[in-house]
Amino acid sequence: MNVTLTTVDYLVVLGYVVALFIIGFLLIRKGASADADIFLGGRSLKWWQIGFSLFSANAGPMMLVGLASIGFSRGVVGSNFEWLAWIFLLLLAMFFLPHYLATRISTMPQFLLVRFGKRSYNFLVVYSLFSILVVWLGSALYAGGLIISQIFEWPLMRSVILIALMATSITTVGGLKAVVRTGVFQSIIIIVSSVILTYMALQKIGGVHAFVHAVPADYWPLFRSASDPEYSWLAVVLGYPVVAVYYWCTDQTIVQKVLAAKDLKQGQYGALFIAALKILMPFIFIFPGIMCFVLYKDIAQPDNAYITLVKQLLPHGFLGLCVAALIAALIDTVSSGLNSFSTVCTLDVISRLRAMDETRKRNTGKLLTLIGAVLAVLIAYLYSHSGKSFFELSQGLVSILAPPLSVVFLAGVLWKRANSMAADVVLYGGGSICMAVGVCHVLNLPYKGFWPHFLMLSVYLFVGLAVVMVLVTLFTKPGENKSLPSLLETNRKAGHQPRSVWLGWLLLAIVMLFIYLLF
Repeated sequence: MNVTLTTVDYLVVLGYVVALFIIGFLLIRKGASADADIFLGGRSLKWWQIGFSLFSANAGPMMLVGLASIGFSRGVVGSNFEWLAWIFLLLLAMFFLPHYLATRISTMPQFLLVRFGKRSYNFLVVYSLFSILVVWLGSALYAGGLIISQIFEWPLMRSVILIALMATSITTVGGLKAVVRTGVFQSIIIIVSSVILTYMALQKIGGVHAFVHAVPADYWPLFRSASDPEYSWLAVVLGYPVVAVYYWCTDQTIVQKVLAAKDLKQGQYGALFIAALKILMPFIFIFPGIMCFVLYKDIAQPDNAYITLVKQLLPHGFLGLCVAALIAALIDTVSSGLNSFSTVCTLDVISRLRAMDETRKRNTGKLLTLIGAVLAVLIAYLYSHSGKSFFELSQGLVSILAPPLSVVFLAGVLWKRANSMAADVVLYGGGSICMAVGVCHVLNLPYKGFWPHFLMLSVYLFVGLAVVMVLVTLFTKPGENKSLPSLLETNRKAGHQPRSVWLGWLLLAIVMLFIYLLF
């Protein structure tokens, strides 16, 4: 559905672009010594920078459009993917992050190198580069290109290339600090525009009371019956955690933000901040899709519910603001992915092949950012000719590929006895099985309907690989891998006892319990 923009809207979008580049470029000179580290920003990020940066990286175009689509077609059930995230952000902040910062790693493969050795490290280097290119960069550019081409009536690849150029310029010049600075700005744009859109849709319906009574009764339950083909309570409660551990606790693009924290306390508060923001997200991302169903179910489809609401409700000026929010979400997701790609490729591939000083690492990182952008554009081009709905395809791919990493990282942090032999078997053997299952699942082999829903499939793979991890560990010698110190020892070394942080998580847990009782 095309959106007709006026001069006022174009001026708002232009103002956003100018402000973005001012924040991304002109402010880079401030604190230049810290910015010399383009990979982790000099490990100087504060909690609010981490939280907003995680928010903007997470709230990509697929989330803005995809969550509205779920709201339009299924109701509030999709809110589980936002409201359950706090549990795994707690896991990241209080169990994974202390070990990550204590070992002074810069990338996720480096953690496996410390914990399990070279073979596990090599696996994750390749896996990380593949997932960043295919899952983060290629998918974001393709999904975002579709949206931008719809709005401005441009050819798809022109939209993809333009977004890639904008994101690449910010990442190449400013590194992670520029990504974080623009991420804070873009988070505010996304939140403000989404709140305005939700408010205007609610006013159009006639208020909260009218909205509640206009929505079908089956749209309100957060948990659906076990027979539901897509989002049964079993799939959500059992399947989502497998993906969430991988996404929030082991994915380079996400974890890199907390690795750049000034200290452990700032990293933990940053994770707590994004967990608190997650309370808001269903109300401004999923509920607009439900409101679109109430108002425009005769002219809208799930995939264009967000764009339909924007076009039908917003006056010019605010319309430009929502378009700017979509562009903001897209640019930040791509910028974060490019920075993670250059970080892993520089520190875990190139620097292992030849010695480099910091200046050469920085220049190599900038060059690899450009190479990553070109590869991402090519992947987006392939997606445009795939003939498949990439939104579901990408979700299914991540769910099936997540189990090996979730098993190995959980065992590595929570179980001292876990050894390198078990990790290698799960990563290489389990990774191969998951890849094969993923291909068969996508191609409907041996026949359509053979495989369970991808969330349940991730559960079966996770349980099977967890059993393998335990058995191989128990029946082999511990080996020479370095076991981690206890969390208590790690926290003492960091000089921080996180009682205030635990209180914050307790308050958040109470709020989430109230929300689940309400729904």
